[in-house]
Amino acid sequence: MPAKTPQECDELFARYVGEGNADGLVSLYDRDGSLVAPDGSIARGAEAIRKPLERLAAMRATLTNDITRVVTLGDDLALIYNDWKFTGKRRDGSPVEAAGKAVEVMRRQRDGTWLILFDDPRARG
Repeated sequence: MPAKTPQECDELFARYVGEGNADGLVSLYDRDGSLVAPDGSIARGAEAIRKPLERLAAMRATLTNDITRVVTLGDDLALIYNDWKFTGKRRDGSPVEAAGKAVEVMRRQRDGTWLILFDDPRARG
């Protein structure tokens, strides 16, 4: 299901995390997309992004988003400020909670749908 707005990328992301749908998560990223990992390394492209997203999907966690600001950059780019919270379970069953203040860049595709071009989940803390 493609995102029809930049904000819908985050809505679908939360849904796919809860469903444990790694393929759905990867499908939300532009083919040139990048994801900043917790250690600061940057995964670029679908193959590299898949690994951390599979780990995330395996937790079947609850992710809540609070989009605090959307800045449109022309007709085809949007900058999203997203304050998120995450609760899930590690592989060993122990609980995990996390929160962050993301910066995301979404890009409109030729068909009018939106995909994530750049995602830094902890860019603002």
